[in-house]
Amino acid sequence: MATSDVMDHTSNSALTDDVHSTIADGRVEFLFAQFVDMHGKPNAKLVPAHHLDDLLTDGAGFAGFAAGDIGQGPEDPDLVAIPDPRSLTVLPWQPNVARFACDVTVEGQPWPYCPRTILRGALDRAKAMGFEMKVGAELEYFLVRRNADGSIEPADALDTMEQPCYDMRALTRSLDFVSEVANATTLLGWDNYATDHEDANGQFEQNFSFADALTTCDRAVFFRYMVESLAQQRGLIATFMPKPFAHLTGSGCHFHVSLWDGDRNLFARDPSEDPRGLGLSELAYQFIAGLKAHASAYIALTAPTVNSYKRLATGAPTSGATWAPAYISYGYNNRTQMLRIPEPGRIEDRTVDGSCNPYLAATAMLAAGLDGIERGLDPGEPNSANLYTLSAAERQARGIETLPENLLDAVRELQRDDVLRSALGATRKGDYVDYFAEVKMREWQAAHEQITKWELDRYLQLF
Repeated sequence: MATSDVMDHTSNSALTDDVHSTIADGRVEFLFAQFVDMHGKPNAKLVPAHHLDDLLTDGAGFAGFAAGDIGQGPEDPDLVAIPDPRSLTVLPWQPNVARFACDVTVEGQPWPYCPRTILRGALDRAKAMGFEMKVGAELEYFLVRRNADGSIEPADALDTMEQPCYDMRALTRSLDFVSEVANATTLLGWDNYATDHEDANGQFEQNFSFADALTTCDRAVFFRYMVESLAQQRGLIATFMPKPFAHLTGSGCHFHVSLWDGDRNLFARDPSEDPRGLGLSELAYQFIAGLKAHASAYIALTAPTVNSYKRLATGAPTSGATWAPAYISYGYNNRTQMLRIPEPGRIEDRTVDGSCNPYLAATAMLAAGLDGIERGLDPGEPNSANLYTLSAAERQARGIETLPENLLDAVRELQRDDVLRSALGATRKGDYVDYFAEVKMREWQAAHEQITKWELDRYLQLF
């Protein structure tokens, strides 16, 4: 990607005029220049609003080595975060502060370790093929409190039902919090259209409208930050950790994806004209085939933590079904599938969880799907079975493969995938895939070195 592709944010006078008009009345006093590291952690510098022009022109400087895993050592020159004027977001609960999502540069050049820059490159490639990717994200979270002994429990002490999903009373008890989140989301112009108590005790989901992939990823980062901030104001913790409670359903961040040409959804077709009956175009089926072909590798990016794979399992927790995929499959409005088709014209990928870096997850899914289109792949027939109850022999007979069962296996699959390697790009020290793998293998090793209570209970006096 050329430097001009990153710096063009400041060249669009209409966008910068909109930014100036938003801030001109003096209510916004400070601006966050925000970017994310590999893990999706938001980093920011707070800039007084009267330095808006400097920020838009020159960006904000950071010592990159201190900012997390973003490809820098202590010997490297500063990262410079260049704001995208389109991402200006006034904090609903703190309206004297606004945030810009930024692309990272170093010495005037796009920084290849910047996840937002990586996604922009993938979207540019799709655009050259005539496609715009749109994404809707379903971010589930738990609202918890920390106990004196360091353990956690649901913030609502009365939320103890065995199957609390959609429980109106539990939702009402948390109405003060979830309604503030809902109102803030709508105030931002994202259109919150539903809030529900999810399948586990203390778990919620609050939905907002889909948009182009870059916008949705910017919003996902901000949504997590917003929910966490509002919880902290109440002395609580909002966590997007995939599996904070062993006995309860985990949290996903399902991505609903489609490709568009202007106002035309290229995935949509009248179900009566679709031989498979799902209301999808041949292009969509090729995209699905690409997702299936690369699922074992891209899951390292959509489910990128050790904890992620404690969610991706079959079996029933005490609060209900797991709702998470374990097998590479697609079909119908069926939540046991990895890829669900909830309605004509879109594909829901259920591997994605709340610990993902949304920019990297979207990049991987787009690259996998485009590979399916370029190679004209066929996904096979859709699956209507309950995959949680099929035997291993039945799955084998149907050609249904198992997803990686831990982060280490997923990362090894990612390293072998040339399509994803190309999509994530090259860095100054090799491919981004190898940098990602190095960081994630250290994470796996750190987890593997822990001695858990389960191990002590099982093995201490067994032999």
